[in-house]
Amino acid sequence: MSQPGAGPRPLWRPHVAGAALGVVLFLTFVVTGHGLGASGALARFAVAVEDVVAPGHVDRTPALAAMAGGARRPLDHWIVPAVLGTALGGLLSGLHGRRVRRETLRGPQVGREARWALALLGGLLVGYGARLARGCTSGQALSGGALLSVGSWAFMLSVFAGGYLIAWPLRRLWLAPDGGARGPA
Repeated sequence: MSQPGAGPRPLWRPHVAGAALGVVLFLTFVVTGHGLGASGALARFAVAVEDVVAPGHVDRTPALAAMAGGARRPLDHWIVPAVLGTALGGLLSGLHGRRVRRETLRGPQVGREARWALALLGGLLVGYGARLARGCTSGQALSGGALLSVGSWAFMLSVFAGGYLIAWPLRRLWLAPDGGARGPA
């Protein structure tokens, strides 16, 4: 596959990757009748576990029962294989590009354990927010934005505004004491 010591392959140019993503989004609408999205699959995985642990609770909760109530099986939905295929495709792409390795990206002011704790907390908050927003960034921004949904555009503008607002006060955690950026640790 790759020669020992060979570095990673170059990344795609952003405009080429963006155009390819647009083609994939269009083909997803044409082939499946749905856009892209991932948070619905994660919710279905969680409901599948909950249906094993507390099936009565799932049956009594309308939002959960819509996915797994009674004889419904939460993993029998188009979004589950789509997300599993996305994960597998990402792994294969990383292997092909020689970019798969264990590393923890962090700034010099943040320890490895703190970085993992912050990543877990951030992931939980984003997952909860995605359920409140009725979609993740791929579902809301890409699919909803492509359909010119006002709510999706408001969502993405809010994501970018929030990102810029939080990046400024936290930038010192990612910069070395001399002001330069630091690579993986």
